[in-house]
Amino acid sequence: MKARICVIGSGAGAGPIISEMSKAGHEVIVLEKGPWIKTEHFSKDEMVATRRSVYTPDLRDERHVLNRPKGDGFEAKNTYDIGKDIWQGNVVGGSSNFMSGYFHRMKPKDFKLLSSYGPTEGANIVDWPISYEDMEPYYTKVETEVGISGRAVNHPFLEERSTEDYPYPPLAENIVAKKLDAAGKELGYNLVPVPRAILSRSKEDRSACYMSNYCGSFGCSSDAKGSSRAALINGALATGNCELIPNAKVFHLETNGKGKLVKAWYYDGEEKKQSVEADIFVVACQAIESSRLLLMSKNKEFEHGLANNYDQVGKNLVFSAGGVGSCNLFYSDFSEDDAFKLALPGLFINRALYDWYEIDDPDLGGKVKGGLADFVWEHANPITKAVKLKKDNGKLIWGSELKKKMKAHFTEQRMLKFEVFVDWNPNDNCHVSLAKKVKDKWNDPVANVKLGFHDQDIKIGRYVSQKAVEVLKQVGGKNVSWGVGGNPPFNLQAGGCRFGTDPKTSVLDANCRAHDVDNLYVTDGSFMPTGGSVTFTWTIYANSFRVADHLLERLGTANA
Repeated sequence: MKARICVIGSGAGAGPIISEMSKAGHEVIVLEKGPWIKTEHFSKDEMVATRRSVYTPDLRDERHVLNRPKGDGFEAKNTYDIGKDIWQGNVVGGSSNFMSGYFHRMKPKDFKLLSSYGPTEGANIVDWPISYEDMEPYYTKVETEVGISGRAVNHPFLEERSTEDYPYPPLAENIVAKKLDAAGKELGYNLVPVPRAILSRSKEDRSACYMSNYCGSFGCSSDAKGSSRAALINGALATGNCELIPNAKVFHLETNGKGKLVKAWYYDGEEKKQSVEADIFVVACQAIESSRLLLMSKNKEFEHGLANNYDQVGKNLVFSAGGVGSCNLFYSDFSEDDAFKLALPGLFINRALYDWYEIDDPDLGGKVKGGLADFVWEHANPITKAVKLKKDNGKLIWGSELKKKMKAHFTEQRMLKFEVFVDWNPNDNCHVSLAKKVKDKWNDPVANVKLGFHDQDIKIGRYVSQKAVEVLKQVGGKNVSWGVGGNPPFNLQAGGCRFGTDPKTSVLDANCRAHDVDNLYVTDGSFMPTGGSVTFTWTIYANSFRVADHLLERLGTANA
């Protein structure tokens, strides 16, 4: 089997490549490890979506080894033993099917973190080899191609835009959004509307959001959510130039001894070895698994792993994290009309606190990179809510006491939360390698992930969280709690194959082509040397469109 381009993975880093190449007339083969679950198969079933391994591999078949800080060292546990996986969406469209779609652009200074704020001891901070200006047209392209709804308002950290506003109007908002705005003004803070990768009106064969109240962790049954599958891959398939092979687990990338890839080897749905030949190979398996695949693809030419001549593959893994907090908004504290509006399900909040995206505080060492806080509802899952209620002050409760507590939680209040995002400082203790003993069902070594974090991440997380806590209190929240720690959210992972200009300190060049392999590109979040204080998906989409333009220039337009 042969194609002009072979893409491994089908999430946000893959979709733009698949779409642009197919539409230009190039033959594209997509190898996706997971099954092909289509729109009509998605439902709002909590058991399917979040409590069973339906969209992710069974831990008996595939797992990871996690090394978390403990005392003065690290403790290694594999995810099968602890019963918790870190997989996201291993299906066609990847984890973009299950994102919440809170989209923020990185800011100009995020692209030059080292030049803007100077070095941080113990952190491997570098400037990007490209600028915000290079990415801006592609951020804009994502707005129309993927579909972003929102309202651009002026604030101190608003990045320059080439268009005045988003192509789709804001999603319908719950009354709490206006209450957050008012609380911010009372405190002298600015609450900013958050754009979402969710359609507020229909786009071609995709329907507008019907506000089910189930976004994060759930596939979208209207295709309003801007998943790679719905927004990009379906259109690529319609061209007739794209062949998508699900249940294809790629395990080795073969080179010809001259620094060029010639085949991608995979196990098909019947566990048989198959291969694809191509002129160009694009890896987009999500950061941890992309590093793992390159490390597994070692041979005489690349003894330490593909594109790893300088031992950079897997290094400088980063996440998007910072802290969380919550409060209860009791209906009894509001007017009858406001309480009714507050209780309405499905309506969005879409507000973020941006005022401390950059912090100037002597206690933190002067001007430093800060972060933002997104305000969100408690996840809608009823089983998850009920499980959290089973203890009271550390004591297990049951029977009528538990029923009474559950009734109050479901009928007398809503839980308002915030999620803080700060720059995860890349460091020597956060990286991917191959496990020496633990294997998957194909007898391949699983990813061994070391999860060290930098103290600066915690300091900034606390600083921004404390500001967000003030907003929760000002809006009338009770039982306010918050916490900051070094445990990363695995749905927001990047790094491991950072791009740059020096092959000795980076894996990829500025166009995301491997320095040592002429026809290998990596376009998921792996390329990012730093992540900004935002979620990564918009930037991953934008960069993939940017790389697609480079590939079109390199290959020429097939049907021109």
